[in-house]
Amino acid sequence: MAMLETDKVFAGSIPENYDRHMVPLIFEPFAADLARRAASLSPAAVLETAAGTGVVTRALAPNLSAGARYVVTDLNQPMLDYAASRQGPDSRIEWRQADALTLPFEDATFDLVCCQFGAMFFPDRPSAYREARRVLKPGGHFLFSVWDRIEENVFADDVTNALARIFPDDPPRFLARTPHGYHDTAQIRSDLEAAGFARVAIDTRAEQSRAASPRVPAVAYCKGTLLRNEIETREAGKLDAATDYAESVIADKHGSGEVAAKIQAHIILAAA
Repeated sequence: MAMLETDKVFAGSIPENYDRHMVPLIFEPFAADLARRAASLSPAAVLETAAGTGVVTRALAPNLSAGARYVVTDLNQPMLDYAASRQGPDSRIEWRQADALTLPFEDATFDLVCCQFGAMFFPDRPSAYREARRVLKPGGHFLFSVWDRIEENVFADDVTNALARIFPDDPPRFLARTPHGYHDTAQIRSDLEAAGFARVAIDTRAEQSRAASPRVPAVAYCKGTLLRNEIETREAGKLDAATDYAESVIADKHGSGEVAAKIQAHIILAAA
């Protein structure tokens, strides 16, 4: 299932909806874990790629040394602007628009390259991994995470199944195709080895996705991700109705009050 060109353009009101709804729902539990793993390596120079709205940046920066250098990048300037607006003043942090496939940094610059849930959006993953390895110092680490298959991520699966009932002839498959489309650990290992990483450790970790109501995951997925574009392309004016229907499906399955469901990801540590 090939990723579409439109699968990586986060603009308009998506950054704010994404940060308000999606980040607490699925990204914060894993950001805390990734930041803990990153800090345990005691890196003096860190590069973060595909930083999005800065959920890892906010978790990791307080745990880096006073003298550390932390370069935070994303392909999408609107996401990076939003991330910078959420972060307090910190002279250690440099914000920079950058493509993970062609990093604008010298060889052997960083002790750690980290990336939470970005690799699924890279059009050429081995190239991105080669770039990560190129900018790492000898003995440095590449730490990143990807979502496991959609069936292990319950709300995403619920929303995808709901939309398939609304649009049976052309179901919007963005979530399965892209965020949950790179979950084969043998493939991940092979891509990293092809890029020159010798030691690769993969840890599959489950967390709980929690929300105050079924409305939150419905809005998060339908309006805070690129599913929004797919719904609007299929039928103009259908976004609110589709979101309402996704909410009703989640409510039927999980209840109408606070809801919680499993999310699962692979956390990968590769040594340069």
